[in-house]
Amino acid sequence: MKIAKSHPRYASLLVRQKIERGVQEGITSLNGLIAHGRGEAFDYLLGEKTHAFAIAAIEAASAMLLTAKHPVISVNGNTTALVPYELVSLANTLHAPLEVNLFHTSSERIQRIKKYLEKHGAKSVLLPEKKYTINHIASARKYVNKDGIYKADVVFVPLEDGDRAEALVKNKKKVITIDLNPLSRTSRKATVTIVDNIVRTMPLLLAQLKRDKKISEQALQKRVQAYNNAAQLNSAEKTIRPQA
Repeated sequence: MKIAKSHPRYASLLVRQKIERGVQEGITSLNGLIAHGRGEAFDYLLGEKTHAFAIAAIEAASAMLLTAKHPVISVNGNTTALVPYELVSLANTLHAPLEVNLFHTSSERIQRIKKYLEKHGAKSVLLPEKKYTINHIASARKYVNKDGIYKADVVFVPLEDGDRAEALVKNKKKVITIDLNPLSRTSRKATVTIVDNIVRTMPLLLAQLKRDKKISEQALQKRVQAYNNAAQLNSAEKTIRPQA
């Protein structure tokens, strides 16, 4: 369906279409539609704009990714449907692999996501292996790739489930996430939480990385050390619930 640019919900409807297309192409699960709707509700409360607390988190995320020894970008159906080009650009910028990890998993959907990302220019898309696991999680999401999440020190996990975000932290990995809900377990357990819509965040993060590549590693490390995730989440919650 063609959406008129004059429609007051034009941008939001375009994003919904991407999710719908993801379901049609077999890369997004039906449960992903529910998750997207929940996130959109929080975006309403945020005024559908990027706030200062999100910018602070983006700056910290950029510094953390650039100073990581082995950063890995974890992808699921929703992220693949919404920002495939941006994910590939991030992987190329960091020289980091993309790794597929799904809650509602199937070998067919994993392969579809891999092919979809390759269609959008991905050079390295890693898949989970039964031989390698992370601790503290019982679901199939514990399976990871030996050259990816298994040995990663920093994992970028946008639109993540709380149980795996928490498990990754328990496995001594730093976790960067994008989550519109500052109250979620993912947001609370991650090392850096960007409370914003992923379609707004990804271009800003890529631009920040480009700027930060000119900055010394020491300065970037100081930025990471100075970042306070709890404080930024508190600011986000006060934006959503002014009386909190």
